[in-house]
Amino acid sequence: MVIAPGQYRDCAVWRVPRVTIEAAPGGEVEIHGPICAGKALFVASAPGLVVAGLTFRGARATEGNGAGIRAEGGDLTVRASRFIDNENGILTHRDPTAKLLVEDSVFQGNGALRNGRDCAHGIYVGQWARVTIRRSEFRDTQACHHIKSRALRTEILQSFIEDGPQGRSSYLIDIPSGGDLILRGSRLIKGPLTGNPVGAVVIGSERTLNPTRELLIEDNDFENRMTSVTAFVVNRGEVPAVLNGNRLSGPTRPFLGAGRLR
Repeated sequence: MVIAPGQYRDCAVWRVPRVTIEAAPGGEVEIHGPICAGKALFVASAPGLVVAGLTFRGARATEGNGAGIRAEGGDLTVRASRFIDNENGILTHRDPTAKLLVEDSVFQGNGALRNGRDCAHGIYVGQWARVTIRRSEFRDTQACHHIKSRALRTEILQSFIEDGPQGRSSYLIDIPSGGDLILRGSRLIKGPLTGNPVGAVVIGSERTLNPTRELLIEDNDFENRMTSVTAFVVNRGEVPAVLNGNRLSGPTRPFLGAGRLR
């Protein structure tokens, strides 16, 4: 399905599997609500949805959990798309067989604090089999985390994650339930207004429920723009995180918890 350029005050629930929705050449396609089913601008209720070249802006829900895309039917692929000023950019349910792929996309100004305690994020993945993020940007998240993943395996590659001067995110990356993590070739910047100065990449912050075999953080650039010291990686699990070839600047330490430099 091809959507002509324009701004659409609309939303959709996709119930047919393996559908591709893409922007036609020649201009921007922006979806800006209202949301469908009290959930999202796009609700993916069937597996295999592919979204390419669209902008999702301003998703809001009564519960503070509105999403640009909410994936609750299985595998989802997002390419060359933008998520601007939503409560959640992408939100998934729990499906330990499903996979999320995000490539060449931008997440800016997303995030929300719900009821003073519950969080919405740039991306929030439930317990899926795998999430892979490549060549994507996360900027100015307003609350909670740029990326929160409970997936069995999370891969973040060649991406850019920055609080910015006004960003108030908590962690840059949160892997609260453990599981495998590959973070490679990315640039990460923790800003002066962060809501949590403890660390940038945090593993096992809640309960380590997922089996963890590999925690590899290599060839990344990390900059701390706070005046206080923070840890690049905080690992509360038992499997050591392996840090290799990372370049750190600002008041920082490589890791807290189980870890080793290679």
